[in-house]
Amino acid sequence: MNIIDKNFELLVKDIEKSTETEIFFHIKERFLLLNEKTKKSCEDFFNKFLYWGKLDIQNKNYEFFKLKAKTLKNHINEFISLYNNLEDYQSKTILYAVLNNWYNWDFTYLNKSIQNLYDDYFDLDLINNNENEVLVDLGAYIGDTTLSFINNYGTNYKKIYCYEINKENFEYLKTNTKPYQNIELRLKGVSDKKETMYLKENGELSSCQISKSGTIKIETITLDEDIKEKITIIKSDIEGSEQKALKGAKNHIIKEHPKLLISIYHSNNDIWQIPKLIKEMDNSYKFYLRYHGGMIYPTEITLIAL
Repeated sequence: MNIIDKNFELLVKDIEKSTETEIFFHIKERFLLLNEKTKKSCEDFFNKFLYWGKLDIQNKNYEFFKLKAKTLKNHINEFISLYNNLEDYQSKTILYAVLNNWYNWDFTYLNKSIQNLYDDYFDLDLINNNENEVLVDLGAYIGDTTLSFINNYGTNYKKIYCYEINKENFEYLKTNTKPYQNIELRLKGVSDKKETMYLKENGELSSCQISKSGTIKIETITLDEDIKEKITIIKSDIEGSEQKALKGAKNHIIKEHPKLLISIYHSNNDIWQIPKLIKEMDNSYKFYLRYHGGMIYPTEITLIAL
């Protein structure tokens, strides 16, 4: 047994022997030991994006801690299963680092996990490319992922589809991708069904969510309906709608087995639910994790399913 396996096993045992309430108080107490600047920064960040629950120590709103404790206690078996299904120790280290950060507010392994060698999504040890590549970029933003793909693999691809829901981002996307051929831009949301939804903004152009209410209408589609040709890569960073997008691409996934590059940090449960969802569609997929987030709290976690 190596050090990562041992650390993961010890962490799991600690969680398994504790009640949900005990886990809650442990997480809370460890957070309160942090310096004031770090605590304030975390509170501001969590309350701005609201992916993981609210946190307001002064007013005793501990939703963030309660949801973390609930996830760790109720789904520790799913985390164990994911750990055992990861294909390399870089991935296992990342999963351990994330759970250890959640539980102990430990930053050591999180810092060690940051990938500096390759761009987001395009780990050159894992992602190959050929002239028949059809990339679907969900949450294309201003074209950063598409341009990264071109920078890493060149222009020898078949087609790129870019989906973006924010009109201001979409204008930048058009400008940034204009020099390149065979890129189709679609001002649409991607989900598990076709419907009219609304844009929910939080002041960050890179973080726009789809909601059932609001003032800016957004049309959502499914990839199974919207793209009829074979898809070879799906990248998805769509602020919590990743699971719905995957469900709406079920036929492509089952029949064509595209490489899946999926953000799995927009909720407490995406990290285990998304791999499970993919396995239920196609049990042949192999899983890797890569981390390009920060040193304090784990974001920018990518599941690479091949």
